[in-house]
Amino acid sequence: MNGPQTFETPQGPVIEVARHPIEFTGTGSEYFRIWIVNLLLILVTLGLYYPWAKTRKLKYLSSNTQIAGYALDFHGSPKQMLRGFLLMVGFFFVYSMAGQASELAGAVAGLALAALWPALIRASLQFRLANTSWRGLRFQFTGTLPGIYKVFGKPMLGMVILGAVAAALMATKNTFGIILGVITLFGIYALLPYAYYCLKRYQHEHYAYAQLQTEFRATFGEVFKVFLKTAGVGLGMLVIGVVLASLLASATLFGAVGSGAGGSSSTAIMRALPILIVLGLLLQFVPLPYFQSRMQNLLWTQTGSRLVRFKSELQFLPLFKQTVLNWVLIIVTLGLYWPFAQIALMRLKLQAISVHMRVNPDTLVSQARPAGSTGVGDAAVVLAGIDLGL
Repeated sequence: MNGPQTFETPQGPVIEVARHPIEFTGTGSEYFRIWIVNLLLILVTLGLYYPWAKTRKLKYLSSNTQIAGYALDFHGSPKQMLRGFLLMVGFFFVYSMAGQASELAGAVAGLALAALWPALIRASLQFRLANTSWRGLRFQFTGTLPGIYKVFGKPMLGMVILGAVAAALMATKNTFGIILGVITLFGIYALLPYAYYCLKRYQHEHYAYAQLQTEFRATFGEVFKVFLKTAGVGLGMLVIGVVLASLLASATLFGAVGSGAGGSSSTAIMRALPILIVLGLLLQFVPLPYFQSRMQNLLWTQTGSRLVRFKSELQFLPLFKQTVLNWVLIIVTLGLYWPFAQIALMRLKLQAISVHMRVNPDTLVSQARPAGSTGVGDAAVVLAGIDLGL
């Protein structure tokens, strides 16, 4: 597309919005070759090849993601990613050793890891954005360290308090206390939608490119509605599954009684078993695609700035069909279809998003990049953050 056009009116200049759908050109066969080599080398090196494998993966996926005819590029190096990999291995090794030493040491190590988690998330976001570019300019993540702790403070404090109360109640070894402790633990799950909202708000309002900075307009109420509707869908599917299973069991039983044959009951059950298995799988596959489609549309449609906004139109039915097809083929091929499934899902999700610009991309790039600059970024940008795989 040629970009937005400017029209003069009595009220002043009006910029027409140009819509740029995201295109994904990756193929399952190409990604399979990368995936199988990565998998074999990770196994042979006992996991040490993981940073190199992840770099190859991100470079391929980025180079096949296009916006307005230009592909993204990933600049991260395996050595940079190795730092984060070794750091995470070190954290979990210390945590596991502390847990073996004593319950108290394990609890202290767990709290320390939880306290560090927001900082690790920020570092990972910084690294990924600073090492991804479009048209030679790198993206940025502008969220601050105090900012992420401020965002996560309330949900984390609430979870810690509820966890401590639940542990104290269950330690009484009183039946009533144990019941209250279990109920209190469910309160932690009730805080998960709020924690999820805090994380997504922190992410989506701190993306930056050139002179542009994103805003995030979704409210907690809108995010909570998606969680609530997903729970309703899951409960509804569970009820439907129980009813259908009961009807199928009744039909099988009556068929066996009516036939009067001794072995017909087990035969009928064996015939009904595949139907029950397929039904159970389908009932589990419905809530997740529903949540993913609704949440992606909400988060990205509410992300942007005055000059650039996103719009997501991911539909539930195509995502549901693709999810079911992927799992059937993964099971049939004993896991070898996995990379094809990843590419199919990525294409479906990415191509549902479009970028709406009120600024010409050429103008955006030229104003942000000084004359003679390569647009690659300086050492401070290259070393920003650390990749932790989060």
